[in-house]
Amino acid sequence: MKKKERRPEELSSQWLNAMCDVLMGGALAGVTAVLVLLLCAVLTSVGVIPVGAMYGAVLAVCVLGALVGGTFAVRRIGRQSLLVGLGVGAVLFLLLLTAGLIVYKGASIANGGAGILCACLCGGAIPGLLVRKPKKKRRR
Repeated sequence: MKKKERRPEELSSQWLNAMCDVLMGGALAGVTAVLVLLLCAVLTSVGVIPVGAMYGAVLAVCVLGALVGGTFAVRRIGRQSLLVGLGVGAVLFLLLLTAGLIVYKGASIANGGAGILCACLCGGAIPGLLVRKPKKKRRR
């Protein structure tokens, strides 16, 4: 039997669809992170969460957001799941970095950017490692 050869147009459209899914996963991660950060701000105002624990809460929210967005993107794409998850984490970090630049007119890695980058990438890598479609069983 002769193998089907893929056309270059098909490969480029698959790549474009995968990148769109990664961006949608990053947007979902950003929305999730913003909503949970809003909840953390309310809990801090009420006094449930101490102010000193907010940096840890921000890191946890970054992991949670990347986890949700990465799970969405990995399930949609289904191939090369670790790269997809890391891509979603990178998109989330860039969204947070852009929002920080807009609000504060400057950004520095010394202000906790390295921790947020690691949290976003680790949160995106978790579904990349754990959420995979099962391999199809071969018929004999």
